[in-house]
Amino acid sequence: MTPCLARAVLRVLSCFSVSRVLADSLAPPVNVSVRDLKANSATVTWEIPGAEPVIGFAITQQKKDVHMLRFIQEVNTTTRSCALWDLEAETDYIVHVQSISVHGTSPPSETLRFRTPKEPERQTSKNEVTMEEVGQASQLRAGEIIIIVVVLVMWA
Repeated sequence: MTPCLARAVLRVLSCFSVSRVLADSLAPPVNVSVRDLKANSATVTWEIPGAEPVIGFAITQQKKDVHMLRFIQEVNTTTRSCALWDLEAETDYIVHVQSISVHGTSPPSETLRFRTPKEPERQTSKNEVTMEEVGQASQLRAGEIIIIVVVLVMWA
C-alpha cells in the first residue's frame, strides 16, 4: 500500500470514528415534562442541552405494568413537544424522549411518569334539553290541553 493511499484510508476511518463519537456524545433531552394533561390526551415537552444539531425526536409511551409500547418518531423538525392521544382516563403512563441527529440517536431521557385524570362529568349547556325537562314539558302540554278542552266545553 502506498503512503498516500494509507493516509487516505486513515482519513476515511477517522471520519467514521468522529461520527461515532458525535453520536455517542449526543445528550438525551432534559426537563421532560407533561402539560395540557387531560383524560385522553397530553403534551410532552423537553429541552435539548447545548447547541447540538438535533433533527428530530423519538418518544416511547407505555402504560404502567403493560409491556406494549407506542413509538413516535419525527424527523426534519425543530419542535420540542409532542401530543400524545388516545390515552385512557385514570391510567399511569411512562414516557422517554430521545434526540435524533444525522449521526444517530441519543440515550433515552430520564423517565417521565404521569397519570391521566378522571374523565370530567359532562355538563349540559343552556341550550341543551335534558330528559327531566322533556318529562316536564309533556306534563305541561297535557295540562294546557285540559284547560283548552274545559274552556271550549264551557264556551259551547
